Amino acid sequence: MRKSLPIYILLTLLLSTSCAKWLDIQPETEIDKSALFTTEDGFKEALLGVYIRGSKTDLYGKELTVGTPEVLAQNYTISSFDPYRYKATAEFKYDDQYFVGRKDNIWKGLYHGIVNANLILENIDQKRNLFRGDNYNLIKGEAYALRAYMHFDLLRLFAPSFKQSATAEAIPYVTSYSNLSTQFATVTTVIDSVVNDLEKAKVLLEKDPIISKLYVIGYPNETDTLANSEMTNPDLFLQNRRHRLNYYAVCASLARVYLYKGDYTKALLNAKIIIDSKKFPWTNATDFIAVEEKNKDKIQYKELLFGWYIPTLNDDLNTYWFSNGTSGMHLDQNDTRTIYEISTVGATDMRYTQWFLTVSSGTDYVSEVVKYRRNSLSDGAAANLHFLMAPAIKLSEVYLIAAESSFDTNPTQARQYLDELRINRGIEQPTTITTKDAFITEILKEIRKDNYGEGQLFYAYKRLHRAINGLKGTLIQPDNKFFVLPLPDDEIIYGNQKK
Repeated sequence: MRKSLPIYILLTLLLSTSCAKWLDIQPETEIDKSALFTTEDGFKEALLGVYIRGSKTDLYGKELTVGTPEVLAQNYTISSFDPYRYKATAEFKYDDQYFVGRKDNIWKGLYHGIVNANLILENIDQKRNLFRGDNYNLIKGEAYALRAYMHFDLLRLFAPSFKQSATAEAIPYVTSYSNLSTQFATVTTVIDSVVNDLEKAKVLLEKDPIISKLYVIGYPNETDTLANSEMTNPDLFLQNRRHRLNYYAVCASLARVYLYKGDYTKALLNAKIIIDSKKFPWTNATDFIAVEEKNKDKIQYKELLFGWYIPTLNDDLNTYWFSNGTSGMHLDQNDTRTIYEISTVGATDMRYTQWFLTVSSGTDYVSEVVKYRRNSLSDGAAANLHFLMAPAIKLSEVYLIAAESSFDTNPTQARQYLDELRINRGIEQPTTITTKDAFITEILKEIRKDNYGEGQLFYAYKRLHRAINGLKGTLIQPDNKFFVLPLPDDEIIYGNQKK
């Protein structure tokens, strides 16, 4: 049984950064910390570097968004010739070499980001005099939030759920930039550490510019500053706060973590901070279903509390991952119609009509995923209504957390939270469910519908220890042999090769 994060992986992460190429994947030179952290701009560069690392394809730029968790949640029909080598993953064959490689890269990549967040935290207090305005609190708060966010996803992938095994050994919670190994902690200890970091971040971000009434959320190509003030701050570092872990994103992360722990009171408390702020508007139907592609908002940009900015997202996903017909990840049309309940309440669901394109596969029809498709920059001045973003936390998830957290004490209010989401997606039929088990089933349906291609459904099945709804009506019974990804092999952790 592994008891610590080995020294080798920490050394590899520590030595694979340079001032010129912050968080570059390949080792270059040992970072000169004394040079990097002599200015406020150095701290900014370090912080933005952690976000850049998170946006790479082995993490949230693909694998943790449309990749492994979505495949495990049975959200794709994978062609028989399997060009991207994910069929074994969909069948939970965790010894498959392609799965092992992706899984190990996720582990190493997330710890890479964590260790570098720690580097910021270990240097910032002694350099507080360098910072202007509230930048000290913003940078320190975001570093805590990033450390917590990445640890939590490691926990959700590589450890049993809190519901099933709260005292089980989980992962190392690394809090220092050091060449010393870190002991593996229990599920409960990791969750408590995540909460502790997020609560610290929440306090530090209490003066986040996004909280101001003058900060109005909108689309980047809106010229009316009354409709969008996100890009008007003269300090570039303070623009587009939703591209980073801002105050509201931290509150949403706390709601997500408290729900995972089963603390409904604190989950609801943090969800209501966002809901009551009325800061984030639901996506207008006219934007969602606009005829011209350049005017569409497929990812519900205004609803993003936090997202990963990925300039290459369109090419990375649509050139090959969601490529034409059955050659890429897709759904058989009958499965898509089942997921979105087209024959009953979902007949007017805009997510079905806007995120999937029906194409002929010869003898049948399939649903091609177009959720992340947009015009190229060469198509005109306005390439799209919004930036290229991979959603991380959305308004809809906050409402679903509020709905689940309030059902035991106020089922009427819980149904209202769920109905508000459904109404804003085109479903007008109200929820009439009165039992908790049936209500949770509806929650899972909406997570699958609203977070399609965002990597959150698998975690919901695991948290609730619910059967995975497979394609063609199949059910995969809950089991930790599916829900808990194997830790990296010793040979991979230590970098040794078998002879």
